[in-house]
Amino acid sequence: QVQLVESGGGLVQAGGSLRLSCVASGRTVTSYHMAWFRQAPGLEREFVAAVDRGGTTAMYADSVKARFTISRDNAENTVHLQMNSLKFEETAVYYCAADPHQFGRRTDAYAYWGQGTQVSVSS
Repeated sequence: QVQLVESGGGLVQAGGSLRLSCVASGRTVTSYHMAWFRQAPGLEREFVAAVDRGGTTAMYADSVKARFTISRDNAENTVHLQMNSLKFEETAVYYCAADPHQFGRRTDAYAYWGQGTQVSVSS
């Protein structure tokens, strides 16, 4: 079983950047497909980005393409989400997720979740 801990959230002005990190412990991150989701108050959790176990395939929500980049640092057992040109409406709690078998955009594809990190974008 893997434990996931997110960090890197905070307050940023619209147009700014943040880099989120998700450190995995208990198992090596290369054993898992990894993803980022986010949830704003009163809304459902939504897919942001995912990368497969091998790091060869990444997918993004249409709303973040060309602005966000997901990457793996296997030596550090970490997955990052670089977020550029952030928008006010992207204020949310961002969650890291992992699954050894499933890879996709659905929340139910991932068995393991972190506690989340708050990202607040001021207008």
